[in-house]
Amino acid sequence: MKYTLKNEHIENYNESYTFKFPKYTSQLINWANQNAQGTRPIVVGQMSDLFPEFMACSEEITIESWRNWYLERYPDAFEKATDKIYAQVQNLRDAISLIDREMVEHWVEDLIIAKTFNGLYVQRAILASLAERKGTTYRLATPEEESVGIDGYIGNVPYSVKPDTYKTMGRLSEIIAIKIIYYTKTKTGLTIEVEE
Repeated sequence: MKYTLKNEHIENYNESYTFKFPKYTSQLINWANQNAQGTRPIVVGQMSDLFPEFMACSEEITIESWRNWYLERYPDAFEKATDKIYAQVQNLRDAISLIDREMVEHWVEDLIIAKTFNGLYVQRAILASLAERKGTTYRLATPEEESVGIDGYIGNVPYSVKPDTYKTMGRLSEIIAIKIIYYTKTKTGLTIEVEE
């Protein structure tokens, strides 16, 4: 048997309640919380540990007994988390007033042109940064060199630039004996690993 149990039904079965938020407000609060980190375990505790602990030691399992159990252990958590998140909401409120149509157009162009270019065309940046570290020059490969798996040269040494996921794949047959530069995209940029 397969079936779906919707959130509102779970609430009904659990005799629980959730707050109903006006349109867009929950998304904005969630966004503010991501920046403020108001509900991180250091502030409010690790829920995946706390709830099983509550379940194991409680005689009565209701939303009120969970609330009381939690607040005995973290009496200031709501206030601390709220302060962090509300400060970020204020920052968002200030920033939203600065946004006009022209700024949105610049944002769209930046996303489509600059971020796409810089995010997808990483070979040049990687080769240039490695050449700078080695105190030498670099150049991108010619079409003929690309056809055998070379992306560029650092000095006179040929390199192929590959995402780190390439490590788990078999090397392609067209690749000749060249050094490989692996990269991993992170939230803040790239992690580079050079085969020596």
